[in-house]
Amino acid sequence: MIELRNVSLSFGGKKVLKDISLCIPDGKITAILGPSGSGKSTILKLMIGLIRPDGGEILVDKVDVVKLPESKLFPIRKQMGMVFQGNALFDSLTVLENLGFFLGENLSLPESEINERVRNAITFAGLDGYENELPDSLSGGMQKRLAIGRALIFDPRMVLLDEPTVGLDPISSKKILDVIAKLREERGLGAVMVTHTIADVFAIADRVIVLYEGMLVFDDEPAKLHASDHAFVESFLIEQESHSTPHNNKARSPETMS
Repeated sequence: MIELRNVSLSFGGKKVLKDISLCIPDGKITAILGPSGSGKSTILKLMIGLIRPDGGEILVDKVDVVKLPESKLFPIRKQMGMVFQGNALFDSLTVLENLGFFLGENLSLPESEINERVRNAITFAGLDGYENELPDSLSGGMQKRLAIGRALIFDPRMVLLDEPTVGLDPISSKKILDVIAKLREERGLGAVMVTHTIADVFAIADRVIVLYEGMLVFDDEPAKLHASDHAFVESFLIEQESHSTPHNNKARSPETMS
C-alpha cells in the first residue's frame, strides 16, 4: 500500500533520512525499530504528508503524495489512521465527542452512521461504559486505546502508531499490543508501529525495519534479527534484552531510550 523510494530528508543541515527505500504491505504489522533520532517517527509524518522530503517518492496506492498539494491530501489521509505518541486528544471533549469530532467536521454522513462508527470504535477499543468521560479521567492505557479507536473512525486500510506503549506499565502495554493485533486479525488492516522496544516487535510484528543514523540497516522477519551481522543491530539487541524479557517489557521514559 505504501512505498518509499530513495527518500532523503534534512533538518537544520543534518541528514535525518538517507536514501530510504521500503514497502509497507496491506494486512501486516510492520514495526520500525531504532534509537531516538534515527528517523522512525519522521517516516510516519512523511507517509501522511505532514512533512515533505528533500528528495524521493512516497507512493500510497501508486500515487506520489510528495507531488500533491495540501488540498488533495485528505482522501489519502483517510486511508491511514494516525495515532500520535501524545495521543492528540481533545481534553475538553468526552470519549464520544473525541471519536465523532472529525466525522462531523469532514464527512457529510447521516447521524445514524456517525453514531454507528463511534459505537464500533468504542467497543473495539474496550471503552464501553466510559463514553461520557473526559480524557484526563482515563488511565494512560485507556487514552491510548481511545486514540486508536479514533484512528479507525474513517475506516482506514492502514493504522500508523508512534511509540504506542512508551511510558505504560507492562499490563497496559500488553492491552495496547492486543488491540493492535486485533487490527490485523479481526479487521484485516495493516499497521506501521514505530517503537524502540524489541519486546513489542517480537510480540506482534510480521516484519521489522531497523533504522540507524537515518539509514535502513535491516528489513525482514523479526525472527531473523538475531542472524543479522550488522554491528548496530547486534548491539541494540544485546542492550534491549539486558533490560527486559520477552512479553514482560518494563516501560521506560523517553529520557532512558538508547
